[in-house]
Amino acid sequence: MKSKDHSPKTVTQNSCKLCNPLGACLVFRGVRQSVPLLHGSQGCATYIRRYMISHFKEPIDIASSNFSENTAIFGGKGNLGTSLDNVISQYKPEIVGIASTCLSETIGEDVTMILKEYKAERNREGWVLPEIVYVSAPSYQGSHYDGFQAAITSLINHLSECREPGKHITLIPGMGSPADLRYLKEIMHDWGIDCIMMPDYSDTLDGTIWHDYEMIPAGGVSVEDIKRTGDSEASIEFCSFYDGPTGGSQLREKCGVNCYRSGYPIGLTKTDEFFSMLAEISDKEVPEKYKKERGRLVDSYVDSHKHMFGVRVLIYGEEDMAASLCSFVCETGMIPVVVGTGGDCSVFKQTISEITSEYGCEPIVAVNADFKELEDLAEEHRPDVIIGSSKGYAMSRRMGIPLIRVGFPIHDRVDGPRTMHFGYRGTQQLFDRIANAVIQTKQDKHAAGYTYM
Repeated sequence: MKSKDHSPKTVTQNSCKLCNPLGACLVFRGVRQSVPLLHGSQGCATYIRRYMISHFKEPIDIASSNFSENTAIFGGKGNLGTSLDNVISQYKPEIVGIASTCLSETIGEDVTMILKEYKAERNREGWVLPEIVYVSAPSYQGSHYDGFQAAITSLINHLSECREPGKHITLIPGMGSPADLRYLKEIMHDWGIDCIMMPDYSDTLDGTIWHDYEMIPAGGVSVEDIKRTGDSEASIEFCSFYDGPTGGSQLREKCGVNCYRSGYPIGLTKTDEFFSMLAEISDKEVPEKYKKERGRLVDSYVDSHKHMFGVRVLIYGEEDMAASLCSFVCETGMIPVVVGTGGDCSVFKQTISEITSEYGCEPIVAVNADFKELEDLAEEHRPDVIIGSSKGYAMSRRMGIPLIRVGFPIHDRVDGPRTMHFGYRGTQQLFDRIANAVIQTKQDKHAAGYTYM
């Protein structure tokens, strides 16, 4: 296994990650009747709204405590109280999800104490308050992946209740697309498993056309269901790399809920792993429908092997996405030559080594990477295909290498919320897109421009 050692940088050039509170906002948008609120400058909320709207193509409100120069010096207690008052009175949410930002973290704002005092004061005044959940999410450390996991953990810590064990499971699906989440719910329904998905932005960030404006879009996991996660029979979380406490680990520690962990179910290997967990928990066989989906996927691997074998691939994304894509690429006969992530997880390189050693591959593994480094590696190792988010488009264009857009953000195409990755069906769609891109590239470069294979 080779790795990319990074000397101290003067500047990051086009970061291969997004900011910590963006991930937290994504989670809060997957909770029913929820409003995300950033404790920091208005620019933070604008930046995150811009990225989420361009990907999901939906209106997205994110409140802000609107730090100014004075607030940054003297503290944001008054701003946070005013912003909460405004959100509660105007939106009437069931829950407000508060995430810190660089400014509030840098000045050492004690948000927990501020919220305790705010609740006590409003209760004395007779207010009926929604649930208020806080997560620490400074942008100067971690990434959107870390903020996503931290927000889930905060919701479970704050809301889950330990009751008599039930027959349902909690599924924590990671940063899949709305289409991925709908597919996971379809799998659970077909399997006959009662499931609480957390978060669930399958409708809130990919809804139907509105006749009238909705201040808070319908959908999402309810506060009551988050409380019920504490009496789940088991939890499954697609999370292999987060260094802190996760939602599943907290349910296990707090309420004794058995936790199953896996990477994203992309490809045969990872989807088989996920389905084995479901079979063990439910004591039921895999439904015939999914056996057929698996069979068709294997058949397509065989049909396209002559096109895909030996294709060199550069992969990047948040840790779980990049690792599962690497596993998928290897099992199809493609060769991962560079695997990069903007995260800095201590076990990422080891995990990639374990995945690729089985196939005799030795990719360069770049952690804490930016796109300047990834492009330098691409120039050196000359991949045939790049797989990752839209942030790699400039690299793809300069090098003349096709980019297969996956993950978040996809902001230069219209299908971001409908792009599937998970399960046999999502893998099939992803495999077909890669195969067609490989064939088209060869076709365009061929002297005859062949029209039949």
